[in-house]
Amino acid sequence: GVAGYGPPESAKAKVLEFFSDPSHHKYGPVQGIPPLLELLGCKLAAENGIRLADRKVVVTAGANMGFLNALFAIADPGDEVILPLPYYFNQEMAVRMLNCKPVFVATDANFKLQPEAIRSALTTRTRAVVSISPNNPTGAVYDESSLRDVNALCQEAGVYHISDEAYENFLYGEARHFSPGSIDGSQQHTISLFSLSKAYGFASWRIGYMVMPDALYPAVLKAQDTNLICAPLVSQQAAVGALETGSGYCRDKLKTIAEVREIVLKELDAVRDFCHIPPSDGAFYVFLKVATGMGSLELAERLIREHGVAVIPGIAFGLDEGCYLRIAYGALGENTAAEGLRRLVSGLKALVLD
Repeated sequence: GVAGYGPPESAKAKVLEFFSDPSHHKYGPVQGIPPLLELLGCKLAAENGIRLADRKVVVTAGANMGFLNALFAIADPGDEVILPLPYYFNQEMAVRMLNCKPVFVATDANFKLQPEAIRSALTTRTRAVVSISPNNPTGAVYDESSLRDVNALCQEAGVYHISDEAYENFLYGEARHFSPGSIDGSQQHTISLFSLSKAYGFASWRIGYMVMPDALYPAVLKAQDTNLICAPLVSQQAAVGALETGSGYCRDKLKTIAEVREIVLKELDAVRDFCHIPPSDGAFYVFLKVATGMGSLELAERLIREHGVAVIPGIAFGLDEGCYLRIAYGALGENTAAEGLRRLVSGLKALVLD
């Protein structure tokens, strides 16, 4: 899923300035360039309530790299990482790539966290619990109380809470974002992941950042230095320009996405008789459960071939039972969204009801 807009003009201006300094063509600091780190510190304090006492920030090549860095720092082969279902597939793959074991924990019918189910899944090999809010693939926004509960049980169990907040700016209605890293006493066991890919239209520029306990900083630097050395300096310079513009840039763009979202939800009313459509108050996804005996992969394939509309099957997000589909609308204009949903609705009716 991507947003349909690009970076602000201030980011483009910084890219043009980049070539005026020959030193920009050398390696940069592994953790990120100082001007960007300073801006990130200010943003984290002002927008997330995260103070950097006893913490460090590392600029990464996207939030996915931050997640992989975290695993390198905290886990050994055979260790376990708890992923609520449905999971984000890149995280499940990263866990397996490091020869660790993903442990899946069900969410409720509206894809909200169940802290006691997470507690029951903890073992002596657990190294982390992952939460993604606003959520990919469901669009669910986790409430503050459940995130506090998960963070507390991680502290109690001596494991890390990895909080993926890549979609923090994409909220609708009364939904509010909460950063577990803002909790008093969370600094020793909380790893927070962020990204510019969505909010600032930076998907191809590969800039994210992670906030971690001081104790993990040497291991994270070692992992990043081995794999990347540093996030591309030209992208970091562009990120300086984006952050100087600020998150108001995303809020302005969000108005258009919110209008597209309304089109999507209105069109989906026509299938509510045979589809469960939970609230999706964040990100830019809708995750529906279709009442059919057909598998999600088969249904997705037939929707593409027979009705010209693409969705991602729930099996890609770890849901083997039941037929789930993810709809992404972040890059769609109003006319495209309307046509796509018309095809989806007619396709679902033809394939499921006829």
